[in-house]
Amino acid sequence: MDNTNWYKQSADKPLFDDVLWSKPEHRSKAGKLLIVGGNAQSFAAPAKAFQESITAGVGSAKVVLPDSARKVLGRTFHEANFAPSTPSGSFARIALADLLDNAAWADGVLLAGDFGHNSETAILLESFIKKHQGILCITQDGLDYFISEPAQIIQRSNTLIAASFGQLQKIVAKVQPNLVLKHDMNLSELVGILSDWSSTISAGVLTEHEGYFVVAVGGKVSTTPATNTSSWQIPLAAHASVWYLQQPTKPFDSITTAVYDFSKI
Repeated sequence: MDNTNWYKQSADKPLFDDVLWSKPEHRSKAGKLLIVGGNAQSFAAPAKAFQESITAGVGSAKVVLPDSARKVLGRTFHEANFAPSTPSGSFARIALADLLDNAAWADGVLLAGDFGHNSETAILLESFIKKHQGILCITQDGLDYFISEPAQIIQRSNTLIAASFGQLQKIVAKVQPNLVLKHDMNLSELVGILSDWSSTISAGVLTEHEGYFVVAVGGKVSTTPATNTSSWQIPLAAHASVWYLQQPTKPFDSITTAVYDFSKI
């Protein structure tokens, strides 16, 4: 029996032409994205996300890094803002006020990754997603902070989880042990599971399996052939964040269209 909630998008034809053609042409109307991530040892993830958000057509983007990165970057990254860091160079819990102030400026926030593994950062991110009510996308090691208690993110509205298949396995197993995601399962099996599961959660899901990007929101699932599945999480999460904040009332349509647009690059 065909899954009527499965929307198959081809590489050369978008499913939602209206979303594609209604994309803002002027930067003043193209939305504002806040990108958060990095630590003293690496800030490649937020830097990559910033570049990809520009490619995706965001109106304006800012990056917040821990101030441990200031000495390395200096004045070379004009869009960077800095928040308090721990002695080890990750975000400190007292950075919450800075993140919330910057998030108030933005139409959407992307937790882009390279956070490292730090208990203070864990407290910070948990506090931030509780207090910030707007559009939020979480990817890379930002997701790892929530895998032990994923209800915090999967039951949060206005949220997109851009997860590797392995991360998605852990999240699903934690909240619904009877659902088993396997690396060798076929695409149809995955679509069936995500169709059922996504109808029980508030967040949307974006992942990759068997050469397809898969979007699941509210019981609907779209699949799109992936032209490049190598290190896709940060760049595609940035594209999805931009399209989502530009079409916030149509999360499934906008994220699916972001995948199409990303696949054309």
